[in-house]
Amino acid sequence: MARLSMNEMTTYRWSFEEDVVNYRAAGIPAIGVWRQKLADFGEEKGIELLADSGMAVSNLLWAGGFTGSDGHTFRESMDDAAEAIRLAGQLKADCLIVYSGARAGHTHNHARRLITDALRELAPIADQHGVTLAVEPMHTGVACEWTFLTGLDDTLGLLDAVGSPRVQLALDTYHLGDDERLLHRIPQVVNRIAIVHLGDRREPPQHEQNRVRLGEGKLPLNELVSALASAGYDKFYDVELMGEDIEATDYHALLEHSQQAYRQLVGV
Repeated sequence: MARLSMNEMTTYRWSFEEDVVNYRAAGIPAIGVWRQKLADFGEEKGIELLADSGMAVSNLLWAGGFTGSDGHTFRESMDDAAEAIRLAGQLKADCLIVYSGARAGHTHNHARRLITDALRELAPIADQHGVTLAVEPMHTGVACEWTFLTGLDDTLGLLDAVGSPRVQLALDTYHLGDDERLLHRIPQVVNRIAIVHLGDRREPPQHEQNRVRLGEGKLPLNELVSALASAGYDKFYDVELMGEDIEATDYHALLEHSQQAYRQLVGV
């Protein structure tokens, strides 16, 4: 059965140590690690703390930007990604989240060649460290600074072009959950999903990700999780929430609510 994870983006104000201690105290079995928080705490200390906690690492956020949209060269982004893969391996993370980077003035074909070449080069490194690269598409309303991949088809086409079992899909319900075709396609794509990020929203995103607590938005989370379960999905559901509504929430109450929502979604 799929397992619950809490993403460190959800508890943005807490430090890495606070996240680990509070998630564990709440009985949450896994954590989605944010590289920035871990770096601030110290990687070696963080790896040791996680080992002592007994929590699994569902995913590591993030690597990418291969199009140069963040000001780094292709080779700088590749070196950073290789370092992130090494770290993910040390954390025994199920996967490393990958964002392509924005088009950044490139033609779509050239931007696609850049991310394809990057993933082809990184896949053997990921295999060496036992890490899956999870490429995440985003909703068009918030994708512009992160990725030019905004739908399931273009992302699956990229995975086909790379042709490695170490390169899979990160499915975020916040971004793709209102695609009516997704429910029908889950049986065909479930084996290509490395992780599911659980997010909810009331309105289509515009410029910023204003997520709401699970079940308080308009996305068909029950139907999506049911379809995933029926198709045999048994990896992690990583709760990833952010935005004005989330920042105004008491984090301890948010952890409890997320656990309750997860149990209702998966039927336990």
